Amino acid sequence: MTALRGRRFLVTRRKEQAGRLTALLREAGAEVLEAPAIAIAPPEDPGPLERAVERLAEFDWIAFTSANAVRAFAERGARTLRWPLLASVGPATTAAIEETCGRTPDLVSEGDFRAAGLARAMAAAGVAGKRVLLPLSDRARDTLEMALTAAGAAVERVIAYRTLAPAGSEEALLEALQRGFDLALFASPSAVENVAAVLGDAARGLPSGVIGPITRDAAIAAGLAVVVEAAPSTAEGLVEALRHHFGGGG
Repeated sequence: MTALRGRRFLVTRRKEQAGRLTALLREAGAEVLEAPAIAIAPPEDPGPLERAVERLAEFDWIAFTSANAVRAFAERGARTLRWPLLASVGPATTAAIEETCGRTPDLVSEGDFRAAGLARAMAAAGVAGKRVLLPLSDRARDTLEMALTAAGAAVERVIAYRTLAPAGSEEALLEALQRGFDLALFASPSAVENVAAVLGDAARGLPSGVIGPITRDAAIAAGLAVVVEAAPSTAEGLVEALRHHFGGGG
């Protein structure tokens, strides 16, 4: 009997991105409740993104911090152009680059799948005097932009997509609360923020598992009770952390 058999988890990722985590949980014998907490939409003003795609040859690097940014950028026609050097924050983003761009990244953050880790890797690769394009979410923090600027890069930030609360999320979350679950699982600060906004006081103390330190910090700030954190920050890392928490890795 595995450590997760009979456990019930609330997965808050978008359906398009939850497949791997959901499959791993079900393979381990867990029950999964799905209540996507974020939806992706184009920028309110697509002009800056479109102009960045047209000017792609001006950049030495593009730094991608999420699979959503890769797909949003490629949807603007960038897949048909010649790419500059590509930097990826981690495995999911790398997979999206390989799928949509038809090539592997030139640099991947190793071990620390956060903007800070990517910034260190790019600084070590030598970005001083280079032009770097950052396609980001409208909610993205400025960690990578500031670190690369400090390393001597000329950084241009562009909104590639917006992160919204999806239609019907309140009903799905309230239904999940009524059914009950062992932990709510979060893979981004945006998902945490949207769940906290929908549930209000009911989110206080919500037992949660998170995919990494940035999401952990957002969860703690929102009053959630973080009991599990993935290491590494992947679906596999989160499931392994859940196994350890519920049964010593069983």
